[in-house]
Amino acid sequence: MSSLYIGVMSGTSLDGVDAVAVDFSDGIQALGHVALPMPEPLKQGLLQLNQAGHNELHLAALAANDLVEVYTAAVQALLAQLDVPAASIAAIGAHGQTVRHQPQWQDRVGYTWQLNNPSLLAERTGIQVVADFRSRDIAAGGQGAPLVPAFHQQVFSQPGQTVAVLNLGGMANISILQGAQVFGFDCGPGNVLLDTWCHAHTGQAFDKEGAWAATGKVSQALLTQLLSEPFFSLMPPKSTGRDLFHAQWLNHHVQAFPGLATADVQATLAALTAQTCANEVLRHAPQARQLLVCGGGAYNLHLMHLLGQCLPGMAVSSTDSRGLPPMQVEAAAFAWLARQTVLHLPGNLPAVTGAKGLRVLGGIYPA
Repeated sequence: MSSLYIGVMSGTSLDGVDAVAVDFSDGIQALGHVALPMPEPLKQGLLQLNQAGHNELHLAALAANDLVEVYTAAVQALLAQLDVPAASIAAIGAHGQTVRHQPQWQDRVGYTWQLNNPSLLAERTGIQVVADFRSRDIAAGGQGAPLVPAFHQQVFSQPGQTVAVLNLGGMANISILQGAQVFGFDCGPGNVLLDTWCHAHTGQAFDKEGAWAATGKVSQALLTQLLSEPFFSLMPPKSTGRDLFHAQWLNHHVQAFPGLATADVQATLAALTAQTCANEVLRHAPQARQLLVCGGGAYNLHLMHLLGQCLPGMAVSSTDSRGLPPMQVEAAAFAWLARQTVLHLPGNLPAVTGAKGLRVLGGIYPA
C-alpha cells in the first residue's frame, strides 16, 4: 500500500481550500501544498447555510457539490505539482465544511454536519476518499472535535517538556502535549469574529497582519461583556463553531456600545481571541514554556504580539519553527486521520473529545 496521502481542508474562516500531500514512509513528511481561494458565491452560500433558511436541504446538496469541485481542483493541482499519478495516493482525507455542530442535543446524542460529497470527490479524482470523521466520536458520546491533537502529538511533542499548540483558524483550539498525555479542546473564536467585523466595515476579507486592529484601542467594557459568554468558563471537553460565534452574536454585544469606533471594536476582538486562548493555556498548562501557533492567525502579527503579552515567559512562535508551515498543519492532520482509518486504527483521543473510548473514525469511499 502506498504511504502517500492527501489531506484537504476548508476551515471555518471560509477563506479557501488547502491540500497537502504527506509521505508516511519514514515519519511524517509534508511533500507539497496547494491553496485555492474559496469562490465568493460558494462562500456566501456556505455562510447562509450556517443558519436555518428556505430550501436549505437542496441548497446544501448543491453547495457540497460545488465545494467538491474546488477540492478536486486542489488535489489535481497538487498531483501536478508533485508530478505523481492519482494511483500513487492511498487516500484523500476530506473533512468537508462544517455548517452545524451540536454534539449534544437536549440530553440526547447530537450531530455534526460537514458539507461534502466524498463519492463525487472519489469519482472526480480516481482516489479513494475518507470523510465524515466526527460522527463516530459523537456516537460514542464525544464532542467530535477537536480531532487534530492526536496529530499534533505525532509532530510537535518533545520528551520531558510540555508543549502547547494553538490552532487559530476560524475557531481556536488548543492541544497540550505532555509526553504520552494529550489534552485538547476548543477555546472559542479565532479569526471568525475578526474577519466578520473587518469585512463588514472595510470590505476586506480579513485584517492583514492585524494592522487595522493595531490602530484601535481596546474597550475594556466591551471586552468584559464578550468574556461573559458562558462557553469561556466551561471545562473541557468542549467544542464550538459558528452555531454560537456569529455576526448576530457580535452585533448584539456591540450595540450596547454605540459610540465605539469600528477600529476599537476590531482591537477588542483581537484582545478577546488572545485573552481567551491565553487563559486556557494558563489554566491547563501553566508549566508550558512553548506555544506553537498554526492556522491563518499565525500570520496576524498583532494577534501574535498580544499572545506574547498575555503569556510572559512563554516562547510564542508559529509552527514554521518546527518545520511545518501554519497553513499546512490542519490539512496534513486530515491526511494522517485518513491513514488511521485506512489502517483501521483509532483517530480520536477520548481525553480530548470525551468519547467512551478509542474509535476508528470516518467512512471510506472507494475510487
